[in-house]
Amino acid sequence: MPKANLYNMAGEVVGEVALSDAVFGIEPNEVVLHAAIKNYLAAQRQGTQSALTKGEVSYSTVKPWRQKGTGRARAGYKGSPVWTHGGVAFAPKPRSYRFTMNRKEKRLALKSALSVKAAESKVFVVDGLKFEEAKTKACAAFLKKLGVENAMIITENVDDNVIRSARNIPGVETTIATVLNPYEVMKARALVVDKAALSKIEEVYC
Repeated sequence: MPKANLYNMAGEVVGEVALSDAVFGIEPNEVVLHAAIKNYLAAQRQGTQSALTKGEVSYSTVKPWRQKGTGRARAGYKGSPVWTHGGVAFAPKPRSYRFTMNRKEKRLALKSALSVKAAESKVFVVDGLKFEEAKTKACAAFLKKLGVENAMIITENVDDNVIRSARNIPGVETTIATVLNPYEVMKARALVVDKAALSKIEEVYC
C-alpha cells in the first residue's frame, strides 16, 4: 500500500497517510495515459487555421498563354498551386481536433497519473490546508518549507484564499478534488493535497 507523509501548515512532518491502492497504487497504463493527455491538448486547439484553395483565390481563370509553341510550360490559370500567390494544395480548413474517450479510459488515465506521482513520492498531504488571508508570501513560504516549487495544490472545495495566495506564484496551480485531469497531474512536479481533499479523491475515483 503506497504511503505519503502528512504535514502541518508549518511544513513539519506529523505522521504518515496510507493512500488507496485502487487510486494511487495501480500499475500505470502508459497507452491510456498518453491518449488522455493527447485528448486534453487536442481539445485546447482552436482549429481556426485556414488557407485558400485554388478554387478560392482571386485570379482570372483565363489561360495565360496558348498550350503549345511558346517554349514555356503549359498553364491553365494563374491560381494554380504551382504558381506564386496561387491557391494552396490541400489547404487547411477550420476543424475540431477533439476525439472521444470513454469514462473507464478517462478514470484509468487519472489513476495512472496519480499512481505515478505516488510512486515518485511526490504526493504531499497537508492536515488542514488553508490560509487565514490571501497572501502570496504566505503560500510561497509554505511551499518552500515543503521543498516544492512547481506544484498543484488540491483542496476539497473552492477556497478563495488558497487560490488568490497561489495564483501569482510561477509554476503553481490550484484545483479541487473532483475536477482533476491527467494532464495537469502529470504536468505538476508535486501534488500538495489537503487531507480532506485526499479522502474526496479516493471516494470519487475509487
